[in-house]
Amino acid sequence: MNTKKPGLVMVFTGDGKGKTTAAVGQALRALGHGFRVYMIHFMKGRDYGEFMAAEKLPGLTIDRAGRDCFVKRDDPDPVDLELAREGFERAREAVTGGEYDLVVLDEINVAVDYGLLEEAALLELLDLKPEGVTLILTGRGASPELVKRADMVSEILAIKHHYNEGADCCPGIEY
Repeated sequence: MNTKKPGLVMVFTGDGKGKTTAAVGQALRALGHGFRVYMIHFMKGRDYGEFMAAEKLPGLTIDRAGRDCFVKRDDPDPVDLELAREGFERAREAVTGGEYDLVVLDEINVAVDYGLLEEAALLELLDLKPEGVTLILTGRGASPELVKRADMVSEILAIKHHYNEGADCCPGIEY
């Protein structure tokens, strides 16, 4: 059995639903193998189900770097900029500090696309990532350079969504 931790860069992107869910599933798989996992949600402040589950799962630390409201793409609130920058510093420490085996930066691609964080800082973090730490980056709009540098990229396509039929946002499904 291969017990070496690979230290990959994995990207879940695209317009479809399921990018965060895929990352949470990967985190759960890693926890099952005794990995220490850190997940930070950028641009999200709501009590998502994963926050409630984390309280029951040893080895999983979940953090937030956002508010429970939409960010204006062309005019982000200064609070959103500050939360993203502070969150990125915590994420950098999680990646480089030696405490975690898997680090998930949820919605980081959107934070970069919206100008809350600089793409150069994210790419530098890839360079700083120690061997043996796997990094998962989620969110729509992964940049071409990020896609090029990642070890694995999955694009989630939007084929059909219950929102288009007027469904409400449901706990346990959307959050």
